[in-house]
Amino acid sequence: MERRAANEGHACVKGRFAWGYATHGDRITSPMIRDSIDDAWREVSWDEAVNFAASRFRDIQQRHGRNAIGAITSSRCTNEEVYLVQKLVRAGFGNNNVDTCARVCHSPTGYGLKTTLGESAGTQTFASVAKADVIMVMGSNPTEAHPVFGSRLKKRLREGAKLIVIDPRSIELVATPHIRADYHLPVNPGCNVAVLNAMAHVIATEALYDADYVEARCDSAAFAQWFEFICSDEHSPEALAETTGVEAQTLRAAARLYANAGNGAIYYGLGVTEHSQGSTAVMGIANLAMLTGNLGREGVGVNPMRGQNNVQGSCDMGSFPHELPGYRHLSDAATRSLFEEAWQVELDPNPGMRIPNMFDAAVDGEFRGLYCQGEDVAQSDPNTHHIEAALRGLECLVVQDIFLNETAKYAHVFLPGASFLEKDGTFINAERRISPVRKVMPPLSGKADWEATMAFANALGYPMDYAHPSEIMDEIAALTPTFNGVSYAKLDQLGSIQWPCNEEAPEGTPTMHVDSFVRGEGYFAITEFVPTDERANRRFPLLLTTGRILSQYNVGAQTRRTANTVWHDEDILEIHPHDAQERGIGDGDWLGIQSRAGDTVLRARLSESVKPGVVYTTFHHPFSGANVVTTDNSDWATNCPEYKVTAVQVTKVTAPSAWQARQRAFGERQQALLAKARVDA
Repeated sequence: MERRAANEGHACVKGRFAWGYATHGDRITSPMIRDSIDDAWREVSWDEAVNFAASRFRDIQQRHGRNAIGAITSSRCTNEEVYLVQKLVRAGFGNNNVDTCARVCHSPTGYGLKTTLGESAGTQTFASVAKADVIMVMGSNPTEAHPVFGSRLKKRLREGAKLIVIDPRSIELVATPHIRADYHLPVNPGCNVAVLNAMAHVIATEALYDADYVEARCDSAAFAQWFEFICSDEHSPEALAETTGVEAQTLRAAARLYANAGNGAIYYGLGVTEHSQGSTAVMGIANLAMLTGNLGREGVGVNPMRGQNNVQGSCDMGSFPHELPGYRHLSDAATRSLFEEAWQVELDPNPGMRIPNMFDAAVDGEFRGLYCQGEDVAQSDPNTHHIEAALRGLECLVVQDIFLNETAKYAHVFLPGASFLEKDGTFINAERRISPVRKVMPPLSGKADWEATMAFANALGYPMDYAHPSEIMDEIAALTPTFNGVSYAKLDQLGSIQWPCNEEAPEGTPTMHVDSFVRGEGYFAITEFVPTDERANRRFPLLLTTGRILSQYNVGAQTRRTANTVWHDEDILEIHPHDAQERGIGDGDWLGIQSRAGDTVLRARLSESVKPGVVYTTFHHPFSGANVVTTDNSDWATNCPEYKVTAVQVTKVTAPSAWQARQRAFGERQQALLAKARVDA
């Protein structure tokens, strides 16, 4: 499928993979508008739709100010399409209120790796795992969430590489046919930083680190300060065993294995970043890699596992409210002037709102208009009650998507999206690989997503005139140093390119930080462990964590429309038999799950994959309401939500929750309004 091909850096255009896009009857292919979410939809022309949206947005700005509108870019759309949306916001809206779904998944990766290594991206190719001797997988479940890379990883493990798994759950890699982890560290949810500090403590105090590498490549003053910090007895595995939930002897053995590896590679996922200390944990991972000299060659590195096919690209293209394309801060006047000259506007030098800021301001009545490109925030973002209140508070919500997803049910304007089979463009995966996709059929709606954004910009009064996405990439390359050498002609010639691609690296950069770090000297960051505010107590004695399953993808907007539901037709709650027995719970029982934020109901599955005190669910089905119970807690640096730690109580019930009943009725009402619009048309 598209996402799996993108994981490997190759575009897939086989018609049989169109299942989630063009083949299903409930796809929306005509623009629609309505005055409120309780009104019937009206099918209209593209001109009517974008003019309606533009007039609403301009009216909002006239009444509420320039900053009352903004946009969310998509990690599923192409780089060219994402670039146009952030350009629309900065040049057309006149503010910097643009953000992307990486805010709620990998924004701590950007912050943590930029701070320590100097670049907000993974360090090498996925293929380099074939040269790894010891592999540490932390907060990631590759065989379920990243199956193409998972296959590569298992192949290397069968060849003899050693494996360390750090995860609250016993994921498949811990014990599967032909593979068994050498060490599984079942960390308590919320305690990643403590585990990383304990591992670093062992390596530092037992003199297992690569002193020559550190001296040659890293900031000596920062290292000295960090070394004193990490060698403190408070960071020993013994001192932290109760906090982490990991036996000290097991942790010491795992640290020694990683430190003594010929090539040690770390792969991590949302189980690292989606915490109140997500950025701190990413810096802790980078500290470990620098400490042991495991950066700058194949078979090593710090490798974030991205959750969608273009999460990396959406960040590269300037989707964050404080950065222009290429991760350059808005406050830099020289950078700003390049874009001002190219775009013929004066840019606001002040950072805009992040996604949580937009929703908070919408509830307060200060933010009134949102252009949401290919992102289902109503299902994917935390504290669903708050998100729904924000969406209802908007005067104009423009959704650009393929199906009437949960967010689109609140929309006033629906701009039909195009699938990857219906557009030209590029994606960038977690190894910084720029891969082309090429159109094999015309868009059913008549416009690719970049054309829809361009039409919206023109209706707003900010002119955009591109004849082909290659022209957009040419503009990206001209304005972004790490993309200076990228062009469609070169992509056609090479197949794919890993950025940076410029005069210094005309064919791209498979491995980063080879001779020196992008920032110059590697920076050892102090990683003080600060326990999350979200803790279990007598009222909420269990800790809920979330993840994915192989047969469904993300919020399921595509995969739920396939026969994959045979394997996974509802989200369930995994609970340890001990916790179930205490509560009189049997397999398949309805469970009421209550947190400080809300409550929902899921069926139980008794499982020893989770340890006592921890429960687990997925978030692929909208009426499960997994995010009804997740809280507003977030990473201290980036506001990435703390999806992975929610204190809950679980009790047997006999019926769905009140929210689930209301949401089902609301969904049925919106589908009926859509059906009526199609009949009337």
